[in-house]
Amino acid sequence: MIKNILFDFDGVILDSMPIRDFGFREIFKEYDKELVEKFIEYHNLNGGLSRYVKIRYFYEELLEEQVSEERVRELAEEFSQIMKRELINKEYLIKETIEFIENNYDRYNLHIVSGSDELELQYLCKELGVSKYFISIHGSPTAKNDLVKILLHKYGYFENETILVGDSINDYEAAKINNLDFYGFNNDNLKKVSKIYLKNYQEFMI
Repeated sequence: MIKNILFDFDGVILDSMPIRDFGFREIFKEYDKELVEKFIEYHNLNGGLSRYVKIRYFYEELLEEQVSEERVRELAEEFSQIMKRELINKEYLIKETIEFIENNYDRYNLHIVSGSDELELQYLCKELGVSKYFISIHGSPTAKNDLVKILLHKYGYFENETILVGDSINDYEAAKINNLDFYGFNNDNLKKVSKIYLKNYQEFMI
């Protein structure tokens, strides 16, 4: 019996990926456009990874140069400011997820575990009016695998009563590492690895 649901944020609660693409293009606008587009492809394939990991990837793998932690934080903050400005529009909320949350938040223990920056995430949830539905809201720079592990321990949740709903392979991996069932959403590539693939929340099994 499911008692606890851990939701990813981007692509599950908020249709934010096009805006995040824009944000990364902005912070890397001074670099070669072909490399930036290769980065955007990597970013979209790894939705659950934090921006800190992605920024390092851009420098270390694509540019093949070292980058300081200070520069990573500087770019992450620039990216965050763009997100705070652009993503507080409620039109980006994913209707079917929000309806499920609104109708069921008193039946389950709901949490957010995201690759997005934690402070930014908490700000967005407050501005979008959804914070009240969640017991806790967690994000990077802590890795999602660790966020899930910490949350399970802190709240004493049993693995067989907890699921993770996500839209990326990183979400699936975070669930698998922590022995949770994974419910894929909004990404057909996840059908093969999902305990249940949510075409819509009518398929949600209690």
